[in-house]
Amino acid sequence: MPKVSEDHLAARRRQILDGARRCFAEYGYEQATVRRLEESIGLSRGAIFHHFRDKDSLFFELAHEDAERMADVASREGLIQVMRNMLAAPDQFDWLATRLEIARKLRTDPAFHQGWSERSAELAAATHERLARQKRAGRLREDVPEEVLATYLDLVLDGLIAKLANGDDPAQLGAVLDLVEHSVRQPGQ
Repeated sequence: MPKVSEDHLAARRRQILDGARRCFAEYGYEQATVRRLEESIGLSRGAIFHHFRDKDSLFFELAHEDAERMADVASREGLIQVMRNMLAAPDQFDWLATRLEIARKLRTDPAFHQGWSERSAELAAATHERLARQKRAGRLREDVPEEVLATYLDLVLDGLIAKLANGDDPAQLGAVLDLVEHSVRQPGQ
């Protein structure tokens, strides 16, 4: 049997992830059945699950990719910029609308909760680091603890995702982000 090249394996893995992202965006987490994943990806379940143990691991890999990308932006430019990027290119983040389903699953499935927490830690850490740097530089409000600001921004992120999932106007949401940004800044910044 011929040996498959690393490039071919990487391309196949990318195909699976891209198709799964589309499937989760269209059907949500719970309704993204194996059959729908097969149709969206264009591969058999055997080919899909050769690369990923199960639907959860496939979903978590997408979450990990996005968390890495978002953490990079959050570290350099802040969580509000991550949200602005979501408004600028909502099609790259549309699968995150499944976060509403995830919230329910987090309450009822301890194993899922553990996996999601591990994937979300990168973004949270980058947000905290950025807030600490901004606070040291005197750019953030001094009257609100850093942890409260981080939670506030996380709530705004969840709300933004929900609004995008509902089809709200990105221009209006951009104005809301301007308000949020102003609300965390030191007066005069």
